[in-house]
Amino acid sequence: MPNLEFDLENGLGGEKKDGAGSQRGHSIYDTNQFDTGDEYQNLVRYISNYREGRRKSVASISPDDEAVKKPWWKFWAKRGAAPGQDESSFEVPDDWLTTELKQGLHSNELDFRRKRSGWNELTTEKENMFLKFLSYFTGPILYVMEIAVLLAAGLRDWVDFGVIIAILLLNAGVGWYQEKQAADVVASLKGDIALRATVVRDGAEQDVKARELVPGDIVIIEEGQVVPADARLICAYDQPEAFEEYKQLMAEEEGEEPREKKGDDEDEEEDKHHGVSLVAADQSAITGESLAVDKYMGDTCYYTTGCKRGKAYGIVTANARASFVGRTATLVQGAKDQGHFKAIMTSIGTALLVVVVLWILISWIGGFFHHLNLATPEDSSNNLLHYVLILLIVGVPVGLPVVTTTTLAVGAAYLAKEKAIVQKLTAIESLAGVDVLCSDKTGTLTANQLSIREPFVSEDVDVNWMMAVAALASSHNIKSLDPIDKVTILTLKRYPKAREILEQGWKTEKYTPFDPVSKRITAVCVCDGVRYTCAKGAPKAILNLSACSEETAALFRAKAGEFARRGFRSLGVAVQKNDEPWDLLGMLSMFDPPREDTAQTIAEAQFLGLQVKMLTGDAIAIAKETCKMLALGTKVYNSDRLIHGGLSGTTQHDLVERADGFAEVFPEHKYQVVEMLQQRGHLTAMTGDGVNDAPSLKKSDCGIAVEGASEAAQAAADIVFLAPGLSTIVSAIKIARQIFQRMKAYIQYRIALCFHLEIYLVTSMVAINETVRVDLIVFLALFADLATIAVAYDNAHYEARPVEWQLPKIWIISVMLGVLLAMATWVMRGSLFLPNGGFIQNFGNIQEILFLEISLTENWLIFVTRGGQTYPSIQLIGAIFGVDVLATLFCIFGWLSGPSYETNPATPMRFIDNNGRTSVVTVVVVWCYSIGVTIVIAIVYFLMNKISWLDNLGRKKRSRQDTSMENIIAHLSKVAVEHERDEVKGTSRFHLASKATEAEMDE
Repeated sequence: MPNLEFDLENGLGGEKKDGAGSQRGHSIYDTNQFDTGDEYQNLVRYISNYREGRRKSVASISPDDEAVKKPWWKFWAKRGAAPGQDESSFEVPDDWLTTELKQGLHSNELDFRRKRSGWNELTTEKENMFLKFLSYFTGPILYVMEIAVLLAAGLRDWVDFGVIIAILLLNAGVGWYQEKQAADVVASLKGDIALRATVVRDGAEQDVKARELVPGDIVIIEEGQVVPADARLICAYDQPEAFEEYKQLMAEEEGEEPREKKGDDEDEEEDKHHGVSLVAADQSAITGESLAVDKYMGDTCYYTTGCKRGKAYGIVTANARASFVGRTATLVQGAKDQGHFKAIMTSIGTALLVVVVLWILISWIGGFFHHLNLATPEDSSNNLLHYVLILLIVGVPVGLPVVTTTTLAVGAAYLAKEKAIVQKLTAIESLAGVDVLCSDKTGTLTANQLSIREPFVSEDVDVNWMMAVAALASSHNIKSLDPIDKVTILTLKRYPKAREILEQGWKTEKYTPFDPVSKRITAVCVCDGVRYTCAKGAPKAILNLSACSEETAALFRAKAGEFARRGFRSLGVAVQKNDEPWDLLGMLSMFDPPREDTAQTIAEAQFLGLQVKMLTGDAIAIAKETCKMLALGTKVYNSDRLIHGGLSGTTQHDLVERADGFAEVFPEHKYQVVEMLQQRGHLTAMTGDGVNDAPSLKKSDCGIAVEGASEAAQAAADIVFLAPGLSTIVSAIKIARQIFQRMKAYIQYRIALCFHLEIYLVTSMVAINETVRVDLIVFLALFADLATIAVAYDNAHYEARPVEWQLPKIWIISVMLGVLLAMATWVMRGSLFLPNGGFIQNFGNIQEILFLEISLTENWLIFVTRGGQTYPSIQLIGAIFGVDVLATLFCIFGWLSGPSYETNPATPMRFIDNNGRTSVVTVVVVWCYSIGVTIVIAIVYFLMNKISWLDNLGRKKRSRQDTSMENIIAHLSKVAVEHERDEVKGTSRFHLASKATEAEMDE
């Protein structure tokens, strides 16, 4: 029989679907045991045997199947696709679509078809790891370092050549490994939300992963499930004999000539429908139409749309990439939008490259005055090409793109441990910057534990009869029950006599699902030759069916109002016997209590600068009562005020911005709320669970598919949550802000390092014709990258406000830190000109002392930029300490110090060791000096962050309004272009007129 999965968030009251992909409580009994026998016997058996249990993850139902094998040397070939075959352009042969209904495909045909058409998925589950590794060598910054490799080879500096290559390999290797480990963690959880399908193969029904479908597969499409691929409807599930009629229809269509377009669109629409509607599909994510679309024999059900009613056989006509949705997705992917994060990284890298070119120009001008040669002497770093090599190494942060990307990847793994699956890494940045969270009520703010309280029963009505009628007007598909229908049916456990009524030989003749217009469900049932039309729905909609007295109607409305004020949602129940008047039976009261931690979580969210707005399908009285319980605020409005409330322009935007929530919300309202908030400059996160929510999830800055969301909502979302409740979302926002803080700290650190050495080295080259040897410079670069590998695992704090990049602030602070470091290095170098040797105690080497001071102060700078709110992680401390030990050994033993040289002004040579070694006492002095420098820099950094104008520099205004533009757009939305034709003169003209209202259009 036709079935129902209606979305109360979009209709009666905000309940979530519990369909495919849900991780909520289900019966521990296999529902297949109820598939035999009479419909109502199965229903009564389900009520009696139901016990709450935990549904197994789909990942544990069956092990992952192996991909089609390929030769190990064909690392570039796509899995499951023939060489050179583009899956999206593959045309399915006609003979593939002639599969027998009852037999289905044979198992031995699957591999051949899959090799031709590819896997039934939009993107492959695994990418080529070798190509992924090579990608870490691409990008402007890395290209410059690769030029430095060639320059070192040209200068025959083989030590530098090897170390620079080691730096590139280190960054690529660590980045590849960290990102792979993080991706594996996320992928392991993605198995829990994998789409599945029921197919007919080898003469039997099988449950398989949707990605395993091939063109020609016979699939079963039923209520509550997502269509797993583009499929042409064959016949109703309970009428397999109609398969012959389907084949005849296909033969007729194949032989038809293309018909001329008819003038009457309605006649054409009726012409192309064959027979009765088999299923109703929710195509709102594709067409924007909120009502379900009836599908008939021969019609196509599109991939990722939701089946709202019915159960039918279909034949797969195209895999995911060649489907209607897949082709659209391919166009979007072809745009290769790198996102805001990539744009920020590119801008920083480009700016640093421009700066380093300027420094190279200055160093060459100084070199000309000092009469330096282009590339000689070869064993000295004092020549023009060596200056270029040195400044390219210090001025280009090779680890910047790798460390920031791997920080995001490792952050995605952190989020995965919190049951939040990140669909794309850039969503982390968006989540960290969100300042408005539009949350649905049921399951997020409330516990999603519906229970029916004592019902209101009309006078002279038996409560058992009313409960039986409520169960008759419910979906009976026990595999995929809507939560409202589920609690309605299971409440019959408390009413044994109602169950006895259901066992009296009922038969359902017609079932009409819920829709947003009628706001009710109706079922035509027959028992003992008497036809009963049973209805369940919104109290007002049920009351309109009945011709009861005004006194009864007033009592009914008063009771509905009382339930709403107590926070209960109401469902009216009525029945019509044959053609007699409707009998108003009563009203069910349902309660979904708020989560215990929701009120505290909302207070915490507000502390974090996050405004929470509740969007619910419940009546406004219920919404206000829920908001009171959660201390969320009581500025809750009916969603009709958004469209039909007479508001427009700035007034309408102000309403949305200041509201605490909206009631009786439909998907189009969600989209409108997001759009208006974005126009005001807010970064908005939107939660959703149904197919209808897909447009608003896509529109929002960060779409969140809540626990138990449909596959279509998960596909549209940026982040998918596998755990319920608002606290999981707020925890994810905290983690995202911590990830953002790690990246921001590293970027400030890395820019400061670039300016430190650029300023010191260029001024040294120009002023005293001296530089740090290139052999030591490459090890400084290597140590800087080694020390910050562990940044992704550092303990970071989160800001108590939405985060932003604030690039002007980052540049000012970073440049200031770089200047301070350069000044500190100059103080060290200047002291060595003193007659007593300055910092040198006993003996030492200028190159090695400078190397040690630069290495220590640069490594410790990360402790400054990361902030002092949290202690650094063991990994970060260990990495930096290891590098400091290496730098100290370099200094003590004089590794790569080179020959001694005279300076101008002269350095007291009696303190200089010809072997390049430095005394331990001198090393201790340098360590103490470096600690002092770091303390001074930390104080300056702290004070700079306390400067109000600097702290807010670069932050966007989150609540900006353009009154004139908003009002202009609002007025334009009310204007239409009309066409008039003068039949007498034979002329026509266009003119502006007021747009017709909905009421006028209906007339």
